[in-house]
Amino acid sequence: MSSPAWELQKAAYVALSGDADLTALLGGARIYDHVPRGAAFPYVTFGPCTTRDWSTGTETGSEHVITLRAWSKTGGEKEVHLILEAIRTALHEAALAPGGHRLVSLRHELSEATRESDGETYQGVARFRALTEPQT
Repeated sequence: MSSPAWELQKAAYVALSGDADLTALLGGARIYDHVPRGAAFPYVTFGPCTTRDWSTGTETGSEHVITLRAWSKTGGEKEVHLILEAIRTALHEAALAPGGHRLVSLRHELSEATRESDGETYQGVARFRALTEPQT
C-alpha cells in the first residue's frame, strides 16, 4: 500500500510545476522537497505535512495538513505574496490524482508572509487541508 501523504505531495508537485503563472514567478519549476545547494531564489519548498485518521465506521480515510513555503530575497514581501497567491490558485479545490487514493477535497486554509532574521530573506507559508480515501 502506498502512503497517501506521499502520493498527495507528488500530485501537488505535478500541479505546481505545470502551473505557468507559478513557474513564471519562480523563473522555472523551482519546487523542491530538498533544496539543492546553491539554489537560486525565489523557490518553493514542501514543508511539514501532518496526516490524521479520518476514517468512519465503514470507510477508511486520511486528513492531511500540507504546508508549502515560498522563499525570496527580493526586497519586501511583494514577491512572496505573488507566489503564495499562485500556489493558492493552483491547488485550492484542484482535482489532483494521488496514486492509489481518491482526493475528496483540497482547500486553502491560510497564507502568511514574514521576513527572516537575516533581514534579507522573506518566507511565505501556504497551508492546505486535504481529505483522501483509498481508491477501490
